[in-house]
Amino acid sequence: MPNSQGSIVMVDVYAPTMRLARAFQQTCRSVVRVQSTPEVPPVYGSGLGLHDFADNIVHHGDFEETAKAVAAHDPLAVITGGELGVELADRISEMLGLASNGTRLSTARRHKYTQIETIKAAGLPGTRQHLATSARDAADWHHTLGGRVVVKPVRSAGNDGVTFCASPDETAAAYEEISAATNIFSLRNEGVVVQEHLGGTEYVVNTVSCDGRHRATDVWRYQKISANGVTDRISAAVSVHDGTPERARLIEYGFEVLDALEVRYGPAHLEIMLTSDGPRLVEAGIRLCGADAAYFAHLAAGESQIERTVDAYLRPDRFLTTVREPHRTERHVAMAYLTSPVTGILASYPLLPQVTALESFHNVHIAVRKGDRLPLTVNDTTEPMMIGLAHASEHIVIRDLNTVQYLDGVGFYALEETGDTA
Repeated sequence: MPNSQGSIVMVDVYAPTMRLARAFQQTCRSVVRVQSTPEVPPVYGSGLGLHDFADNIVHHGDFEETAKAVAAHDPLAVITGGELGVELADRISEMLGLASNGTRLSTARRHKYTQIETIKAAGLPGTRQHLATSARDAADWHHTLGGRVVVKPVRSAGNDGVTFCASPDETAAAYEEISAATNIFSLRNEGVVVQEHLGGTEYVVNTVSCDGRHRATDVWRYQKISANGVTDRISAAVSVHDGTPERARLIEYGFEVLDALEVRYGPAHLEIMLTSDGPRLVEAGIRLCGADAAYFAHLAAGESQIERTVDAYLRPDRFLTTVREPHRTERHVAMAYLTSPVTGILASYPLLPQVTALESFHNVHIAVRKGDRLPLTVNDTTEPMMIGLAHASEHIVIRDLNTVQYLDGVGFYALEETGDTA
């Protein structure tokens, strides 16, 4: 286990962000893991090997005790390894006097309603929204606003609980369902926000910050479908190369969002809708982007949040010297998130060979394997598979992505027992 000149402490690092932990270990620093909840959320499973870490500190609610345990490892930085750990990482890093985003706006960096209100208070355009207190209150606000709305938990991740509603009655039902549910972290939803439905194209801007200066490492355009009763399900992310007008506009707005949320250090994942009135923040996660996007970002442009985050904390001079260097386009890349319309015990993926034969096929990550139960895909955690595409030609990537989405349907999934279709 590496052990040199202090450690890196990561709060709630699980399998989706182990790539960042390993990058820190490769610099000969030990990585200490802090678990913000006594129990591991079931969404992360039990496959994380604690032998990869110098220590595993479980936070039981006593911040002084946790900070003391962290301080014993001579930390160089305390950062979040995932959405659930944002606020604890802010607090411990501030208590120990380390590079930190601080706690003044820590809640705004996690609470979706407060987040939007905070950027609007800073003078940025933002979504009209309402923090609902009851199903009737949510429905009344929808009736006054008109049109369609989005109803979501104030704290969660992975599109969990996000519901698009066309009528006040649908909004009332969504409120009741969300308020009675636990989120993907197995915590009871503590509030429900109703927001106007933004028209336009949604993008992702992934960034890393150091001493208040920001670098956009990668930008993605979402493709969406309506399926399995879910409106605007994200079915793919396509890299947006440097030089496109929308990229520059999105990055500029994204940096303003980071400043408004007082993000000074570390990675951030911004989802931004480019509307006819300009960019509008959908929500921000002040942590590494999921879905192994960093790997594909590096494939597309030779950089990602991983190495930039390591530089931000361990080599800040290098980060700041190169923060404005030109971006590159090495390949065009797409990530296709498959959507199963059936559920049952999986026998095989009979059309997968047609996908792997595509000219831009790069790799496949299979979440549901033969013999596993295949869930109906309704959010990020129920996706059966992700297909990675990469090629020098943007045309070929888009053509092959369209082909993947054409093949992805009932015929893509063979079941051992009769499944339900949606």
